[in-house]
Amino acid sequence: MAHKRSSGVTTTTTTSGGDSLLERLPELILHEIFTMLELDTLCSLACVSRTLESSVNKTLASFSSIDLSVISSLDPQTFDGVISKFGLIKNITLDCLRLNDASIISILGPHIQELILLKCSSVSFKLLTTIGKLCPNLRILTLEFSGFNRKSKVFDLNFRGSFAKCQRLESLKIKIRGGEVDDYAFMLLGIYQQLPETVKIFKLQPASALDTILFLKTSTPLTFGQALTHISLVIDTISDTLIHNIAHCLPQLVELDLKDQSTFEPIDDLSNSGIQSLVNCKHLTSLSILRSRHHIAPLFKRVNDMGMFLLAEGCKRLESVRFGGFSKVSDAGLTSVLNSSLDLKRLEIQNGYRLTDLAFQDFSNGSRSLVEVKLVSCSSITSDAVCELATCGSLEVIDLLGCKSVSDSCLDDVSRLTLLATLNLGGTDVTDAGMGVLGKGNAPVSCLSLRGCKWISDEGIISLLISDGNISKTLTSLDLGHMPEITDKAITTIVDACAGLIELSVRNCVRVTDASVEALGLKGRVRRLDLYKCVALSGECFRFLKKPLFRGLQWIGIGGTRLVCVGDDGFDEVCGERRWLTICKDGCEVGCHDGWQFHEF
Repeated sequence: MAHKRSSGVTTTTTTSGGDSLLERLPELILHEIFTMLELDTLCSLACVSRTLESSVNKTLASFSSIDLSVISSLDPQTFDGVISKFGLIKNITLDCLRLNDASIISILGPHIQELILLKCSSVSFKLLTTIGKLCPNLRILTLEFSGFNRKSKVFDLNFRGSFAKCQRLESLKIKIRGGEVDDYAFMLLGIYQQLPETVKIFKLQPASALDTILFLKTSTPLTFGQALTHISLVIDTISDTLIHNIAHCLPQLVELDLKDQSTFEPIDDLSNSGIQSLVNCKHLTSLSILRSRHHIAPLFKRVNDMGMFLLAEGCKRLESVRFGGFSKVSDAGLTSVLNSSLDLKRLEIQNGYRLTDLAFQDFSNGSRSLVEVKLVSCSSITSDAVCELATCGSLEVIDLLGCKSVSDSCLDDVSRLTLLATLNLGGTDVTDAGMGVLGKGNAPVSCLSLRGCKWISDEGIISLLISDGNISKTLTSLDLGHMPEITDKAITTIVDACAGLIELSVRNCVRVTDASVEALGLKGRVRRLDLYKCVALSGECFRFLKKPLFRGLQWIGIGGTRLVCVGDDGFDEVCGERRWLTICKDGCEVGCHDGWQFHEF
């Protein structure tokens, strides 16, 4: 078994006092306060006293929209108890990792308008037909299936008549994780054939390029062409033929998101001609074309600057641009897109091998409203380009993962960004000195990644967090993975300085010992903790996972450590105490968001 999850149901604990200041507040005020709290906080309040439990239950019953995806260990019995507290829910989001068909069916009905089911590892493909029959007023449907362990069950997926009653469906997203196009080729066309004509947003993973082309050719522009405005596909091959058909058959397209995962050398590969055809999409505001890094030919070799010039000339309304694998596109091509897209808010370039600082030269001279910039594995980008980007005061996200030429010299400018919430410096050349500069700034960074920054030690983390800046007050997520110089000294500083930290990754930090786990457990604030391959940990530190330490812990990764050697009795004891805790024994990233489909539960 790859994971261990708790399944026990604890009983509500009441107190005899029942006369706290909170309880004496008027019911109306309590209701207003409770509607602003998260679900897990409300559940904790309900355990304080019978009075608060009653008030919480009344608040839950008034909800028309709930998100239970933060609770990844809901078993059917616990789910039934939780869901019984609510009234008729219109919009619901679930983590279905341990739920079955019966649990999902119990909440279905004409009242459901938005249904988002994530991590459907134990849910059968037959459920789709049931949803279509029981939820005639459904507007939004998102399904995330496991395609790795349950391939034999794919034959249960029958789309015939699935959406016949869903005359209001506007958004359909189906993702089969862990599967290739060849595994599902026989059923992909069936998805297209049953697609309601009311759908405006359609996302499918995996998808067949051939079936997509056939669907577009056989559907007249008077049906889907006038309705479908957002299309997102993880496809076998992105080709000129595919792009030509999309541009011709979907004139109202607003968003185009394509990522390919081909296992063969493409013959009809994307070229300047395919890029040029996108100028027919006059309403296009979001464009994403990515080639997976594990692709046999991981680059678009037939698209060069000319293709970008043509795109820039014809698509001037772009607000979001994501390109990955365009090896022949240089600074000139990207600059043409940047200069023509005056309303650009999001820019992402992956593996921009020919991209240099020149693409952002004099960037500060223009009027920019960028909110998000991601330059991933762009090895020629330096701190000079980052300084130019930092002149855009509206930036909320900066991702420089793998930009190994970025150093400390840009961090002063970055630290002055008053809206910056997410900063990824993973794999860059920043040092301890740079951390001191960043720590003195006013940037309200909540998510910070320093993964793989080999020049940062304990001293850098201490300088970052004990300075007079904001970051120690705003930080909620910190990634220190693959940093060989990090020791217990840094972790102790984090525990003392970061009161709001709820997610911490120290995977592959080989000098972190039991003392760090104990310190984190005593404070009890961290909800998600990644200890993967922290080889200095002993099996003895498993005792720190028991109550009363680590209050609120929801996920912990212990793969590659001595903790996995603890017997089943030890895991059962901890999980019995913590009904919503997930213990991951594999190498998943925090939350198993990209690994759940490979595990048996």
